[in-house]
Amino acid sequence: MLRGSCLCRKVRFEYDGEIDELCMCHCSQCRKAQGVAFATNSPLNTSELHFEGTQYIKEFLSSKDKIRAFCIECGSALYSAKASIPGIKRVRLGTIDTPFTCQNQYHIHTDSTAPWYEITDQHTQFKQGKKT
Repeated sequence: MLRGSCLCRKVRFEYDGEIDELCMCHCSQCRKAQGVAFATNSPLNTSELHFEGTQYIKEFLSSKDKIRAFCIECGSALYSAKASIPGIKRVRLGTIDTPFTCQNQYHIHTDSTAPWYEITDQHTQFKQGKKT
């Protein structure tokens, strides 16, 4: 069981599963939404993901198909979701409190990497989104 929360801890969640995929997204929207060089997230099945404090979650429609969710109290980015991929929330891994490991790590949208940041690890890079 993985547990997570926002900065103020008014939103908490549990995930009855494992982190099988660690995605580092360098697109300009993720950089702006998170305020960092890239967003680190993982697609999790909503059937195994349970939130408390949902009254503090605000979902923002950032594009035609995608919402981004954050805590209205502290501003922590929590997850994103696409209408075209039902049953999946891409949880921001910085919100997870439980230790975990994941070998399946990769970068996406590297054609949009911040000009002041250099990717120096050996993880697979995709210029656009990952094709599954």
